[in-house]
Amino acid sequence: MIQCNNVRLQFGGRVLFDEVNLKFVKGNCYGIIGANGAGKSTFLKLLAGVIEPSSGDIVIDKGERMSVLAQNQNAYDDLTVLETVMGGHKRLVEIMAEKDALYAKPDFSEEDGIKAGDLENEFLEIGGWEAEGEAQSLLSELGIDAEFHYVQMADMEPKAKVKVLLARALFMNPDILILDEPTNNLDAKTVNWLENFLLEFENTVIVVSHNRYFLNKICTHICDVDFSKINMYVGNYDFWYETSQLLARQAKEQNKKAEARAKELQEFIARFSANASKSKQATSRKKELEKLEFVDIKPSSRKYPYIDFRPSREVGNEVLKVEKLTKKGYFENVSFTVNKEDKIAFLSDKANVITMLFKILMGEEDADSGYMKWGSTVTVGYLPENNDA
Repeated sequence: MIQCNNVRLQFGGRVLFDEVNLKFVKGNCYGIIGANGAGKSTFLKLLAGVIEPSSGDIVIDKGERMSVLAQNQNAYDDLTVLETVMGGHKRLVEIMAEKDALYAKPDFSEEDGIKAGDLENEFLEIGGWEAEGEAQSLLSELGIDAEFHYVQMADMEPKAKVKVLLARALFMNPDILILDEPTNNLDAKTVNWLENFLLEFENTVIVVSHNRYFLNKICTHICDVDFSKINMYVGNYDFWYETSQLLARQAKEQNKKAEARAKELQEFIARFSANASKSKQATSRKKELEKLEFVDIKPSSRKYPYIDFRPSREVGNEVLKVEKLTKKGYFENVSFTVNKEDKIAFLSDKANVITMLFKILMGEEDADSGYMKWGSTVTVGYLPENNDA
């Protein structure tokens, strides 16, 4: 368990968080949401102990191991892929280094033997003998084949590095798992794998993500960061959204009723305050007016941006026709039709297959055989994987 007790964080004159009281317990997945710049990633740094709160404290149950998804892809370039993953369990690596140093001593003493025995027992207790196999299995499940396990991280492709860092964070079942934008630069297959992994994960997960579909799938709670406060809601992203909208509507309705009642009271007071026979009633209504409560409704700092696609001319019903398209070494006999208003995702275990298909569709590469045709009124926009132009 990890608990925030009256936490406040201030940078100069800016208060980022104030009076944060939250408890994150085993078995739950907490999604941290909020506008850009609200402090979501900074809050994760507070939980991870990277920065200290200005006041209040953050308490982690004794003996619990925390794992944090690393953001710097080049931080472990001097290590192999397997070493990077196993480094996710700091104590495991320390024990391995201490054992190696002891056994390498030319004057191995009785005292060294006792210490080595203690280290061996601890190594056994934390699952050290199974650790390398677990790391290899995790990498393979994430699409990093065995041939890359002993490759230097500096020589790995950026997208593969992301998967290795994810494996490092997940390695050996941490008690508290902190993930900052874990789906960034992951393909759809890996995102789906991660969703299933987290759904079966039995410990505490705290995740920042802008991917509401991901949050919907995995979260049991949502923590909304806004106006220097963090409010926790039970449920996934959709439940949080509906709840927040309902609370806003209820607040507006409450204020509407309070405004109507205030108007009635003011009219009565203005009419009868000078009337001796009604003075007691007027006084009573003045007191009621003073006690009327209005809910302070602040417009959320969260924005909901969108891209407004407006074609220069109306498109026909058939946008694209592809028949038996073949490119040797990539795909063969691919056929599909894209109709007006269709939204289609292309998935493949090999990203270069999709890239080649798109290049052929855009006329940058030629197919070996097959046929494709864009609709006569279609204007095509294309964002390539690597835009060096």
